[in-house]
Amino acid sequence: MKTPTRTRSVGTKVTEEEYARLEASASDRGMSISEWCRSVLLARVSGDRPTGADATLLAEVLALRMILLNLHFAVARGETITADGMQAVIDRADQAKASKAAERFSSSDRVDVGEVRQ
Repeated sequence: MKTPTRTRSVGTKVTEEEYARLEASASDRGMSISEWCRSVLLARVSGDRPTGADATLLAEVLALRMILLNLHFAVARGETITADGMQAVIDRADQAKASKAAERFSSSDRVDVGEVRQ
């Protein structure tokens, strides 16, 4: 099958520092800046998977959320939090964080950057 001819162009202005960062990222992947920019832009609009850093950050935020909510509800019920109880909450959050982050990223109800839920 013949590859379609590329006839359209997308461009932007960047600073010297930004250009150096783009050039380094492209070079690290063995690509020209043009190839790298094309692949990054098309991956973004195609909804490619989040980076490892994105997944790690979301997992940690969800773990903190789980810990905070569990402690809040315990305090609201008048319970005393022991060191063992605290460790159990942390352990549960650590065990669940990766799968919870994966669920959020795979959700078909994803909101794009700039979009606001009503």
